[in-house]
Amino acid sequence: MPDEDLDLTKRRFLLTATSVATGAAAAAASVPFVASMLPSERAKAAGAPVEVDISNLDAGQKMIVEWRGKPVWVVRRTKEMLAAIEADDERVADPQSKRSEQPAYARNEYRSLKPEYLVLVGICTHLGCSPVDRLERKPEPFEADWNGGFYCPCHGSLFDLAGRVYKNKPAPTNLTVPPYRFATEQQLVIGEDAKPA
Repeated sequence: MPDEDLDLTKRRFLLTATSVATGAAAAAASVPFVASMLPSERAKAAGAPVEVDISNLDAGQKMIVEWRGKPVWVVRRTKEMLAAIEADDERVADPQSKRSEQPAYARNEYRSLKPEYLVLVGICTHLGCSPVDRLERKPEPFEADWNGGFYCPCHGSLFDLAGRVYKNKPAPTNLTVPPYRFATEQQLVIGEDAKPA
């Protein structure tokens, strides 16, 4: 009888140990499989959506993120910046963005879903240079009556705080607005269109 109890105990131990080892092996084998379903860095660079935390972006500041290998600017505009956009309507070539590349929901004076936030691809539409930001309203060597915006030092294109190109400048169209949406008030997703309201 004692030998049978010992055999039963051994059997239970071996069964439990085998079950635990099998479970651990299955979990370990599933990690690469699950990881293979996530978008690769190459897929992200090719256009997978990028999530951006904008909770620390203060009014008047700009942050840069990468999407599809391009710089994307996110600017949180102040009330003064929004007023400057309205003041620039007469100075820009395409005030309502009818000839420019942006989603339908950004085809407005502010070129955005929410006037406070501007999202632009930071590449000049002339020859692909990267403009620099001059967000403050002050006289600049390239424009004495500057209301703020973006300046392309390569060939002199000027863009206002909505990314709209000034008249008679080399850039043919406004800066591009990529597809984007707000996942939450503090989370922006670049590369996915907002759902129609």
